[in-house]
Amino acid sequence: MDLNGTSSKLGLEGDSDLQFLLLGGKLVKVRSKSWKHGRYFKLEEDCQTFSHESKKAFKQNHTFSIDDIESVRKGRHSEGLKKYTDASVEDLCFSIIFKGRKKNLDLMAESPEDVNKWVSSLEKIINNMHNLSNQKKSEHWIFSCIRKADKNGDNMMTLKEVKHFLRQINVEVDDSYAADLFKKCDTSNSDTLEGEEIKHFYEMLTRREEIDVIYGKYAQTEGQMSDRDLLNFLLNEQREQATAEDAHRLIEKYEVDKTAKQNNCMTKDGFLMYLQQDDGCILNPAHRSVYQDMNQPLNHYYISSSHNTYLMADQLKGPSSTEAYIKALMKSCRCVELDCWDGPNGEPVIYHGHTLTSKVLFKDVIKAIKDYAFKTSQYPVILSLENHCTVEQQKLMARHLVFFLGDALVKKPLGDTMPTNFPSPEALKGKFLIKGKRLNKLDSIFTNNNVIEDGTVSEEDEAAECKENSQKEKPKKSNIKLDKELSDIVIYCKSVHFNSFEHARENQAFYEMSSFKESKAFNLAETSATAFMHHNMDKLSRIYPAGSRTDSSNYNPVPMWNVGCQIVALNFQTNSKEMHLNQGRFLMNGFCGYILKPEFQRNLSSQFNPNTLTEGSWLKKKIFHVMVISAQQLPKINKEKQKSIVDPLVKVEIHGVQADNASKETHHIENNGFNPMWNKKFQFDISVPELALVRFLLEDHDTASQNDFIGQYCLPLTSVQNGYRHVPVLNKRGDNISSASLFVHLMLLDAP
Repeated sequence: MDLNGTSSKLGLEGDSDLQFLLLGGKLVKVRSKSWKHGRYFKLEEDCQTFSHESKKAFKQNHTFSIDDIESVRKGRHSEGLKKYTDASVEDLCFSIIFKGRKKNLDLMAESPEDVNKWVSSLEKIINNMHNLSNQKKSEHWIFSCIRKADKNGDNMMTLKEVKHFLRQINVEVDDSYAADLFKKCDTSNSDTLEGEEIKHFYEMLTRREEIDVIYGKYAQTEGQMSDRDLLNFLLNEQREQATAEDAHRLIEKYEVDKTAKQNNCMTKDGFLMYLQQDDGCILNPAHRSVYQDMNQPLNHYYISSSHNTYLMADQLKGPSSTEAYIKALMKSCRCVELDCWDGPNGEPVIYHGHTLTSKVLFKDVIKAIKDYAFKTSQYPVILSLENHCTVEQQKLMARHLVFFLGDALVKKPLGDTMPTNFPSPEALKGKFLIKGKRLNKLDSIFTNNNVIEDGTVSEEDEAAECKENSQKEKPKKSNIKLDKELSDIVIYCKSVHFNSFEHARENQAFYEMSSFKESKAFNLAETSATAFMHHNMDKLSRIYPAGSRTDSSNYNPVPMWNVGCQIVALNFQTNSKEMHLNQGRFLMNGFCGYILKPEFQRNLSSQFNPNTLTEGSWLKKKIFHVMVISAQQLPKINKEKQKSIVDPLVKVEIHGVQADNASKETHHIENNGFNPMWNKKFQFDISVPELALVRFLLEDHDTASQNDFIGQYCLPLTSVQNGYRHVPVLNKRGDNISSASLFVHLMLLDAP
């Protein structure tokens, strides 16, 4: 087994683009107007790590993983390149955009042809890496660890190197076990492993005993699983409504042995391949694409929403950036916030007022939103304006919105008559809605009673609260002058102050919506849950974090969804449990940013109250059985400490109505992040499954201090597949850790 055979693992052996990256070349790295330096960039032999030289004395080459790249952008499409390069070099520029908060890498090549070559080659290897099967990713990860352990690069492994390798893959074994494993594989008695011996070592190491047991139970046809055996497994264990055709499809799709495939059989390798792919994943494959009815009124959906979208970090002194909008939109966020203030040279800017956060031009944000709004979802995007500008700069805001968004901006109600309800996400595909203040009622458009001048409106509730937090005395809520042009493009999302549910019912039109700070919203959800839910049946509600959360922390969104609130705005830039729940809530329905609320949150006759459960269509009592079996290739927490090995445990959490909230955990496994095994059974009683989220949390046990986070995965209970399933493991940012997984057995049954 050749340790350098990574290109064949990627399916790119002899590929000219891969060879180009392995050879590498000189690019100019751009950091400022004066800092532009040539650096040699190349792909390392593992086909996974990119490196470029550092000019600092005693500094190693800078490296980053292909897995860390979010996208590659051709042209001057990053803030840095726009600021530090001239428009004349547009076709010489490209940027590597990283996941999370890592700074973009802004680069210039010698010719447009070079730019095309770098961008297309990088995109090919990123896509290829993304499309690798989990088994191939796992192999790829193990081989890169073997290569790191092979210190002298001679394609052989000594016992010392084997021990180093085991630490790399997060396994602490005693010396006798390592020596025993080494001896079994060293059939040539040469005190080194090479070729087939390394392959044998790899096979012994990656053997999955739990899979052997399951496969052995169902493989009743000459030691293999026939199509009939597989169907038996699908019906009895996976509880799927499967047919013989489904079994044939899986054999055709996942079986790696040609002879077995011809005989309509599945080998153990094919069976493991099936379990590690979408069909064997915990998430129902039918929910990976849009499957819900998208023709209901807009307010009948939960809408993925961001608070102070422009911020990359905290609320007081962190940077504001167009990049923050791009990242949120690429995560299918469908409601973004724009905090608008007068800027220099007559151009409005966006930043967190009364703080030291940096400023970004309003028009640059609108351009970025236009470019990235519909790349991951075609459903409408709401621009929530918090307007602090003078009338002169408001006019410019309105003109920028109309100019840059063009026909995609909703400038009048759909149809020729005054609407009585919201249009659907389907009817608004590819459209932008403006949320903000409006000078008059919407029906004035149809009665020729439209105002022709600017007027005065009260400021946004959130703006008033923000001011309150920055001043010692409670200031009076002030009025602001509103430009007619800006007022006229507010159609379906007119901001109004909330007085009471009764006042709203009697005085507010469907398109008039309120924003609630979290303390007010939580209080209403606790004391008037059913009234809040009824309010949300014909109006939109937006919830935002308390101004005191200066560290950009988040509130728990679940109680807000429980009362039917649609725009539950969170700080997307903060890697927190609350954001994991948000990602879980919007994981299904094609990750499109819209989730249809349960029928009992849309039906006016419903008396549902999440705090005190009564009989009704929402009460569908279930028992959720979970067996946490094993985990595979968990990442090391402390990569600096070579000898640091994790002691993993798994927590299973239910987040939903109060009665359903629960958390249970396994014991921890000492010194094994590679293949820990728990076989621990849990049982959860569920009352309202349609509102429940399941979260799997992996932690590194620590007796002296708080456990460290390893990974997590969250999804709606209604999207869980029964049976033996692999659970992906996501990092704190919500990105997939490609080689890691959790293996579980699940059963959601009706309660007796």
